[in-house]
Amino acid sequence: MKKFFLGLGILMGCHVQLHAQAMTNAERDFLVKHLTETKAYLHDAVKGLSEAQLNFKTTPERWSIKECLEHIANTELLVAQRTRELIEEPANPDKRSEIKVTDEELVATVLNRTDKLQAPEVLKPTGKYTSAQDALKAYDNQRDKTIEYIKTTKEDLRGHVSPHPRFGMIDSYQWYLLVGAHQKRHTLQIEEVKADKNFPKK
Repeated sequence: MKKFFLGLGILMGCHVQLHAQAMTNAERDFLVKHLTETKAYLHDAVKGLSEAQLNFKTTPERWSIKECLEHIANTELLVAQRTRELIEEPANPDKRSEIKVTDEELVATVLNRTDKLQAPEVLKPTGKYTSAQDALKAYDNQRDKTIEYIKTTKEDLRGHVSPHPRFGMIDSYQWYLLVGAHQKRHTLQIEEVKADKNFPKK
C-alpha cells in the first residue's frame, strides 16, 4: 500500500491544483495500473477457495466472501454505468472549483477500514449470482472494459464533474479511482474473513 500512495503522491505533485485540464499520460498510466493491480489482488485473494470457505461468515450479520464478490460486482457495474452517463453529458470544468477532495484523500478514505460504511440498498448482496464465480466473471467483464476504455479514451475525464454521496463533487477520473479503491477495500475485507480463527480449512 505504501508503494500505491508513493505513486499517487508523485502523480499529485504534477496535478495539485483543482483546475480543468485533460487527463495526462501519467494519469492514464497510473489509473490503468491501479485498476489492473487491484483486479489481480482480488483474484489472488479468492483463488482456490472452496464453497465452504466462500460461504463462511465470521458473524451472522457480516458478509461472506461470496457476498463480498457480489457487492464488488454490483458496484463495478453501477459505477461504470454512471460514469458512462456522466461522460456522455457536456463537460462542465467550471464545476471543478466545487471539488474538495484530492485523488490521494479519496483513495485513502476508501481504504480506511476503521471507518465503517453502510452500502446503499441497491448495492447490497441479494444472491443474484448462482455462484461466486459468476459474480467474479461479471466483475471481470466490466473491469476489463473499463481498463480498455481508460487506455484508449480521448475524453477529458477531469472535465466531467458530478456529485458523490460521500465526497461531494468529484470528476470522472476520480470515479474510476474510487471504483478501484472500493474493490481493494472489500478485498481487504475478504482477507479479514480468511484470517478468522474459525475460517474453514478447506
